[in-house]
Amino acid sequence: MNGLRTLDGFVLPDRHRAWVWRTGNDPLALQQAEIPLSAPAAGEVLVRNEAVGLNPVDWKVLGMPGWQPDHVPGVDGAGRVVALGEGVPAGWLGQAVAYHQDLQRDGSFASFTRIRARGLIRRPPGLTATLASATPCPGLTAWQALEKLPPARGRRLLVSGAGGTVAHFLVQLARARGFEVHAMSHPRHAERLQGLGAIACHSGPRPPAALRFHAIIDCVGVSSARMLADSLLASGQLVCIQGRLPEWPCAPFGRALSLHEVALGALHHEGSDEAWAELIAAAEHILFANLADGRLAAPALREAGFDELPALLAGLRDGSLPGKTVLQLAPPPAS
Repeated sequence: MNGLRTLDGFVLPDRHRAWVWRTGNDPLALQQAEIPLSAPAAGEVLVRNEAVGLNPVDWKVLGMPGWQPDHVPGVDGAGRVVALGEGVPAGWLGQAVAYHQDLQRDGSFASFTRIRARGLIRRPPGLTATLASATPCPGLTAWQALEKLPPARGRRLLVSGAGGTVAHFLVQLARARGFEVHAMSHPRHAERLQGLGAIACHSGPRPPAALRFHAIIDCVGVSSARMLADSLLASGQLVCIQGRLPEWPCAPFGRALSLHEVALGALHHEGSDEAWAELIAAAEHILFANLADGRLAAPALREAGFDELPALLAGLRDGSLPGKTVLQLAPPPAS
């Protein structure tokens, strides 16, 4: 095939195993199938997946506009590059990588995934595919949220909805930037969050009335973000991760708040090559390198089999599956 290069010993199969969407928004309706495998196009690579990280977005977007039957969901994965499309540097062949996939393209719930080369994240030798696949969506969301804020030294930050994996990274990255970090979550998370660097944990739904914050990052939703805006200082920063506020949370010329939203997926359609280079550098140097050498504490992971995917995704939707789950894929033989 013109321009196609493959890893020594690897033969591109005609079909591969995947979980596919066909109708509706119920994770239990996903079906496992053998689907055609296309060679990577110009500027793309083919990754043989070894592990797949599950995220809330994976069930929230089922059946989103633009999907056709047999679409493969899944945004986070990790594996090895086994084939290169035209124009991709030869050095990527055989590289251990992770990625965050575009929601409109076939995703990580499969044996193989085609990825644009600019979105590849190199895995350092000390980082397993399991941990790497659990990191892109929550870790880069946390990094993007902090990038919205001005210099941090000594400023008071509240992370709301701090029991999840995004906040696990947020608390640590914010402390490293010099924020005085407060967390708000169920009390069962307090000891862990303080171990990550939070100086105080509040059970909510509001922080103590006497506290005011330079910035709040809300990981819960619109109603939470609207309510928490009153806890900001004048010229405070409100960053929304779960949905955007439909209206400004204060009167004009009142406290002059700054309002931000985080949408990692928007980069797939709106991001320049420079923006992607910055994102990948953050993933490789701020997240992956620090996870590999232990300077960044990894979230607790639950490993499961690929065949369990629909039930686990339904549990994530229903709130009966706490923590971070990673699916293990046995790499197919390179025949």
